[in-house]
Amino acid sequence: MKRLVFAIPGDLSTATGGYIYDRHVIEGLRANGWQVQVLGLGDGFPYPDAQTRQRACENLLTLEVGTPLVIDGLAFGVLPEVAAQLRSRHPLIALVHHPLAFETGLSPEQSALFKETERRALEHATWVVVTSPATLKDVIEHFAVSPKAITSVLPGTDRVARAPSSTLQGPLQLLSVGSVVKRKGFDVLLAALDRLKELSWHLTIAGDLTRDAQAVAQLNLDLKRFDLSGRVSVLGAVDSAQLQVLYAQADVFVLASRFEGYGMAYAEALAHGLPVIGTNAGAIPDTVPNTAGLLAKPDDVDSLRHALSQILQDSALRQRLSQGALSAAAQQPSWADCTALFEEAVLRTMAVYATANGSLTQ
Repeated sequence: MKRLVFAIPGDLSTATGGYIYDRHVIEGLRANGWQVQVLGLGDGFPYPDAQTRQRACENLLTLEVGTPLVIDGLAFGVLPEVAAQLRSRHPLIALVHHPLAFETGLSPEQSALFKETERRALEHATWVVVTSPATLKDVIEHFAVSPKAITSVLPGTDRVARAPSSTLQGPLQLLSVGSVVKRKGFDVLLAALDRLKELSWHLTIAGDLTRDAQAVAQLNLDLKRFDLSGRVSVLGAVDSAQLQVLYAQADVFVLASRFEGYGMAYAEALAHGLPVIGTNAGAIPDTVPNTAGLLAKPDDVDSLRHALSQILQDSALRQRLSQGALSAAAQQPSWADCTALFEEAVLRTMAVYATANGSLTQ
């Protein structure tokens, strides 16, 4: 029996890119014959309280020795001490969606602390899996991980192959999908749209409103001061079925992220044949080719406004980018492809561990 423990901070059902990735990999491994135990590490990561941290460490250290262990990077990066103890006990995989130190809104002190704890934790991983080539480069460069012990496993998409829609009456429907946190740049997006009120558009924002109270407060303030409440719908978190409906109803996808380790929402938009407006931050240019979208400078209202203005006023451009989106989506991996590569990384980790410990992991 192929066995694996997948350690998850927080709630696995959370509708964010990292958790969606984790769920698909777990489901895919189970379909491929793996017995996957999901181990909950508790809430509050990457800022766990002392009790949560202690309980997480205790639960990790009581696992059966030799069982492959994947720990999501949201927790792994702040648990260097337990990673040091787990190193000799398990084929240990750190799954890094994006480095904790690269989160937007951290103080210099917080960023430096995260960088140090994640570097120390990654020293003890048997193998590291990241979710994009850009993150692979960052982890090697900034966290001293050996290129020989790291694999990039891109997220999959559900292939939609949606035909481009013809121009309809009424405002163009803009869709933005992402948790309302500072990194997603909703403040930049609303400031840009404020300068385009003469054009016909409506924006829908779908994303968790519970993760960053300050960003949510800023969103509400911007809606009021720009007088956009009648042209912007803020839905909060939505389930997968509702999200698919939103993608199907949209004309354009827009997300002004300040950084992305991959950007699953962008990939999903491409799979739905949507022209994309994003930024050239992090891994986004690897996900969104220039044949499928317009990428502005991050944190640059004027650059984003210009991209929005172009796409809102040029139906031929939207049609061309929509076709480009479908072409780009056809090149993206499926979730089955993602699972196969992840499984390969697990088997490689087991082989490295077995060699180091003189026995094969069952």
